Amino acid sequence: MLADYKEDIYHCLKCGACRTAFQAYTPICPSGFQYGFDSYYAIGRVDLARAVLEDRLAIDAEVMRRIYSCTSCGGCDEQCNPAVGISPLRIIEAFKHQAIEKGLIPPEVRDFLKGLQVHGNPYLEPSDERGRWAEGTPLESYSDQDYLFYVGCVGSYDERGQGLARTVGELLQSGGLSFGILGNREICDGNEANRVGERGLFEFLATHNIELFRELGIRKVVALSPHGFHAMKNDYAKWDAGFEVAHYTQILQAQVRKGSLRPRNRLEVKATFHDPCFLGRHNAEFEAPRFLLKSIPGLELIEMDRNRRNSFCCGGGGGNFFTDMIGSGVRSPSRVRVREAVDTGAEVLAVACPNCRNMLEDAVKAEGLEDRLQVRDVAHLLAQAVGVRDRGHP
Repeated sequence: MLADYKEDIYHCLKCGACRTAFQAYTPICPSGFQYGFDSYYAIGRVDLARAVLEDRLAIDAEVMRRIYSCTSCGGCDEQCNPAVGISPLRIIEAFKHQAIEKGLIPPEVRDFLKGLQVHGNPYLEPSDERGRWAEGTPLESYSDQDYLFYVGCVGSYDERGQGLARTVGELLQSGGLSFGILGNREICDGNEANRVGERGLFEFLATHNIELFRELGIRKVVALSPHGFHAMKNDYAKWDAGFEVAHYTQILQAQVRKGSLRPRNRLEVKATFHDPCFLGRHNAEFEAPRFLLKSIPGLELIEMDRNRRNSFCCGGGGGNFFTDMIGSGVRSPSRVRVREAVDTGAEVLAVACPNCRNMLEDAVKAEGLEDRLQVRDVAHLLAQAVGVRDRGHP
């Protein structure tokens, strides 16, 4: 609840550092840049939280539209913490939790949570079809292998996510990793529920996963999505999860380093890399995906001005991938990001997150840039270089 963060709320200096990445001298908050008003930046949201604490403002669905446009990218924390020592993002997510508790949330968020509660996934698909993505692949069910390959809801149900899950599975297998999948026994990691403030549902999903992993003796997990990776690595610690978690780029990096995967085929292409917020800024993993790209013969890596800790969010975090609370238009973060990529002269915008891929691919179409820029996951590029079958399509 907001009262738990009263000290942080009152320590906000209203300096506005949360608006801009000072190392890159460019806007850092995607929703603030989209709408331009303080109430869409952390500075304004913290002020709204203070007004609620002081009974000067009542929480309602319209107020919460400004709060829910936050993508949980962490850009505000990146700029604020060194100077002031508070976490605006924790305050914003507590704001969401309080609205959930009071039932005062926008319909888009309500419908997303209802679908997740009823169907166990935000795609409203049957749980007994969760493992269909792996049909026709040589991937095996988990049975005491070294790792569990956890693909999450996007990898299980989204067509483009399914293709990425198959390709990553093929690469891990070709590199000699001992792993299995859960198929229909897998359930949602709960990260998006947590990010929108539904902490009760998140606890249910997290503890269910922890209990299942303990029952099966799972000690190591490879996650497809940075969102699931973040939840399991950081948020599950509250319940003493007791297992290690890696993102798939980290495991592939280790396989390339030891030579069990060898990128030999040349890809004569200029590429730039988009750092996923939940892999980069939230978990400080910037090098694994870049290592993989640099290992591909012929590929030239060009950096965008906003990269690593100052990367600009695609707009898909904080549940926005499903609720679209941040909105669209020419100033939407995904469209801004693909224009940045084109400005580098790159032909490929490389990603390491299924959510980012979908957001940015759709933005390329909205911008009419299909003939100038391709969005491709690092895994698909690596598969082409290694000569592993790319199962990107059913």
